[in-house]
Amino acid sequence: MSVGTTMGSERLRNDMVDRLAADHAAKGLTLRPEVEAAMRTVPRELYTPGKPLEEAYQNTAVVTKRRGEESVSSVSAPFLIAEMLGQAADALEGLEGRHVLEIGSGGYNASLLRELVGPSGSVTTVDIDPEVTDRATACLAAAGYNDVTVVCADAEQPIETGRRYDLIIVTAGAWDIPPTWRDQLTDGGVLVVPLRTHGMTRSWALRHSGDRLDSVSHRQCGFVPVQGAGAHQMRYVDIADGVHLRLDEGQQVDSIAVADLLTQPRQEAWAEVSLPPRTVLSDLDLWLATRLTREVEQFVVLTAQEAAIKASTVAPSWQFGTPATLHDGTFAYRSELSWTGRMFDLGAYAHGSAAAAAAGRMVEHMRTWVDAGCPPPVLHVLPARTPDGDLPDGTVLDKRHSRLVLAFTPTSEKGID
Repeated sequence: MSVGTTMGSERLRNDMVDRLAADHAAKGLTLRPEVEAAMRTVPRELYTPGKPLEEAYQNTAVVTKRRGEESVSSVSAPFLIAEMLGQAADALEGLEGRHVLEIGSGGYNASLLRELVGPSGSVTTVDIDPEVTDRATACLAAAGYNDVTVVCADAEQPIETGRRYDLIIVTAGAWDIPPTWRDQLTDGGVLVVPLRTHGMTRSWALRHSGDRLDSVSHRQCGFVPVQGAGAHQMRYVDIADGVHLRLDEGQQVDSIAVADLLTQPRQEAWAEVSLPPRTVLSDLDLWLATRLTREVEQFVVLTAQEAAIKASTVAPSWQFGTPATLHDGTFAYRSELSWTGRMFDLGAYAHGSAAAAAAGRMVEHMRTWVDAGCPPPVLHVLPARTPDGDLPDGTVLDKRHSRLVLAFTPTSEKGID
């Protein structure tokens, strides 16, 4: 690498981290100093060979392998890497000297972890795809990180019998948490995992205690899905041109009937609240999921392409994943926001025979969330065999290996994140 290229890489890297620090501040987060130092040190372009230098330092994921149209491996977006490393460091009060297992190998995150754990710590990274692990090994060697252990295996099974880790960090989207991940953690160890609940993914930092995991933080995120024994197919159903329903918990939907509902007149309802821009609406989406799944026939997630939104086919709160319901011949979803100056109101749109009632029901749950202080969710993960009487309070979502319990603790600041 020439001197000019090296200087260009350093400048782009520092510019990227400056943007990450500003992004954290805008979200009310703090970029931990050691995470910042690691990201200013590791040359990301060495993990994106064949890509232009400028692309390596954009704040987006870089796809490194596709299967048809599907992305199956990538170097994750820098902002998300920084947030997840921050979650891990916060939960463990620092990563110096920690022993870490990374599930999903791109190489870049493993090198950042190697910087963070220091000489007395260790990093093992595992991936099911030999092409991915070969690539990670080569990239790590090119960057000088020869002391990261790279393993090709299905992480649904133990990586090294009897070995325990202080931190397991998963860089692929999981639908469930296999017992192996919990059992490989030290007592008090932390699992950071992008986990889908009700079709929506959050990066959860979960602390291990006995046979359970309890969350200490969460972030909104998106990842390529886990492969191997832990894979779970998420289905999409087309209901109009560029409009889809995401089905992730075994729902059965008559797409033709829903498409017909969208052609019927739209009813709307508004919460009549005034919220600041920093309000974490992804928390509201999980709140709606936990409440509405108890009351409606189907809770689903609506996604839409930009052209469908511009054509006013739908007007969702977020095109990549908006809470929606099917109940009593009616389709309802959380609507686009209504802004007044720097504050916004929450609403719901509905189509069908009971549209006004459906929109009103969704909005009432929004008001309740605001009245409770816009509380964040807490996640508890217990073994699938756990009896109902031994579960903590909250809404239960049963998976193959686990019983997930989502709960919310009211806060004192009404309407403020």
